[in-house]
Amino acid sequence: MNMLTDLKFDFNSKKPLYIRIADCFISNIANGNIKKNEQLPSINLFSKEYKVSRDTVEKAYKILKAKNLVITYKGKGTYIISTRLIQKHKVLFLFNRLNKYNLQMYYSFINNIGDQYHTDIDIYHCKESLFLNLIEKHIEKYDYYIIVLNIKIENPQQVSNSIESIKALKSIPQQKLIIIDNNELKIDGKIIQIFQDFENDTYYALKKGRENINKYKKLMLILPENSNYPYLLKITKGFKKFCIEQAINFEISSKPIEGVSINQGDLFIVIEDDDLVNLLDMTKASTLLLGIDVGIISFNDTPFKRLLGIAVISTNFTEMGETAASMIVNNKKGKRRNPFSFICRASV
Repeated sequence: MNMLTDLKFDFNSKKPLYIRIADCFISNIANGNIKKNEQLPSINLFSKEYKVSRDTVEKAYKILKAKNLVITYKGKGTYIISTRLIQKHKVLFLFNRLNKYNLQMYYSFINNIGDQYHTDIDIYHCKESLFLNLIEKHIEKYDYYIIVLNIKIENPQQVSNSIESIKALKSIPQQKLIIIDNNELKIDGKIIQIFQDFENDTYYALKKGRENINKYKKLMLILPENSNYPYLLKITKGFKKFCIEQAINFEISSKPIEGVSINQGDLFIVIEDDDLVNLLDMTKASTLLLGIDVGIISFNDTPFKRLLGIAVISTNFTEMGETAASMIVNNKKGKRRNPFSFICRASV
């Protein structure tokens, strides 16, 4: 290979030119086109032939030196001293928010992905504008993009992600994309999708627990105050479907939990853990007995809920992380529905 005529740089890339030059050398070393003991062009000659600045070439050669691929002998030039490339695959985990459940999934992923992968985290706080900015910022920098897709929607009638969000996702090569918690993307081709089917999962989980649920007169679904998220709309649909089918009186509330009255025969289904804590305090302050006079079902299991005997509707976040790692390592594509269940405890 002639290093003065045959090196091809990606001029459409947003990476700095010196990184593209270094990447080009590394790729050709990995492919066997550039061999051990070969001499690199001098900085002046490379600069002249490829019409780039000396400073750019010098920075590129420094990257190769930092990776222990080349060595410069004073007065003799720069030579390839190693063709052994131990490069870790770079993974970006882009979270909607960093709560205990996402961390559980993340740690499970880290424990299963292996030492050949390096994983970074970023967070878009459920905001579309930040999501779009982060995709643009990180594009072409990673080998895999794991995205927990849960963006707040501004239009109450909107039940899926916006055109802008879909366009941003399509800018990521399909073989690099792993979507968590969304099963409705209109993206052609094979990507990895690991999802909860919130509507049907909620419906079937409640149906599984109906023997305990049927002793209550009224079901109360307590939504967060800011409930403009697609997954909450789907949970609501599954809840309503169950209640209508079972002919159970129900109510859906997104007002502050402190403004909700607790009456004998009520069963509360709570999404947010803060609302759960407040509801437990309110129940304790009343004369009503939990699991007898009133009931509580919470979303997503935790050791705290197991300890207190709180019934839950929950997916397995550990398994979600394991599945993502396994599909990446084994180069598998397609959709995987994550297990979802109703766990009956003393609170019902």
